[in-house]
Amino acid sequence: MSKRDYYEVLGLGKDASPDEIKKAYRKMARQYHPDVNKAADAEDKFKEAKDAYDVLSDDQKKAQYDRFGHVDPNQGMGGGQDFSGGFGDIFDMFFGGGGGGNRRNPNAPQRGNDLQYTMTIEFKEAIFGKETDIHIPRTENCDTCSGSGAKPGTKPETCGTCHGSGQQEVVQNTAFGRIVNRRVCSTCNGQGKIIKEKCGTCHGAGKVKKQRTIHIKIPAGVDDGAQLRVSGEGEGGTRGGPAGDLYVVIRVKSHEFFEREGNDVYCEVPLTFMQAALGDEIEIPTLTEKVKLKIPAGTQTDTYFRLKGKGVPHLRGFGQGDQHVKVIVMTPTNLSEDQKDLLRQFGKQSGEHTHEQNQSIFERMKRAFLGD
Repeated sequence: MSKRDYYEVLGLGKDASPDEIKKAYRKMARQYHPDVNKAADAEDKFKEAKDAYDVLSDDQKKAQYDRFGHVDPNQGMGGGQDFSGGFGDIFDMFFGGGGGGNRRNPNAPQRGNDLQYTMTIEFKEAIFGKETDIHIPRTENCDTCSGSGAKPGTKPETCGTCHGSGQQEVVQNTAFGRIVNRRVCSTCNGQGKIIKEKCGTCHGAGKVKKQRTIHIKIPAGVDDGAQLRVSGEGEGGTRGGPAGDLYVVIRVKSHEFFEREGNDVYCEVPLTFMQAALGDEIEIPTLTEKVKLKIPAGTQTDTYFRLKGKGVPHLRGFGQGDQHVKVIVMTPTNLSEDQKDLLRQFGKQSGEHTHEQNQSIFERMKRAFLGD
């Protein structure tokens, strides 16, 4: 079967610029790459586009193709091509993998893992802050071998299989040419080094488990679910890389009297019938002290009073929230007959007639639902 014209394959004219050739190929590579397109002819179209791009993107090959077409003096040009890394590398180049067959250097410094620790504190400790020590189990570099994994007096040797790259190359001859696949070296497991004499403390791992004591400062005003970052207190890095960070998640216990919403606190205080009716001055606990609160005569249940500046300190240190006091009028129970008589007399003097009042309320409700 004769080959199609390379310009036709990419949908271009012969006057196409190098940038247009590259864009056309990238578009086709995205469309027909075998890892993306599962159609029966996708692989053939991908190879056809790759062959066209290999020629038209090379000035010397393009000039030769423009002159001779597919009848090329150097036959077999495509048979010995080396797709370094195979389809994987081509896919990386066009779909964000970095391209060019590049791989992470196994001997480069690596940052340590971050750690998370959940800490439960009391309600008022969250309000006013706290300093304490916590104990964190974590992985650290072995002191005996300084993290190398080798017995003191020795050092790791460069892997003879991958020569320190951490990767092996496996060559395959396929219908698309010679493909070089890179895999993790089976001799050194991708480390690039071999430890012949292992450290007796860490047994070649270069790391050991330790219990670390860390001093924590919890700022005043921290809320439930807050997360504190302690830089450099995570697990140790490898090959000289920096340590990770420690994240302390705060859980705050509930309080028997106060409830918190943001920087404000709320509480409920009972009032007797007489206090609510006649008014009074009562003592209210706040987060720091007891204060006097004036209750005006005729106060109804569920009324809120605000104590300005008696709430939670702002986490950034600017001002405080408020305390909101909800009063609940307690209905007297277990009244004696004398007390009941006094209340009846009070009701008569106030013009309160329970039965007539209930009838009046009933009539108003009836009109509201049924209309006049």
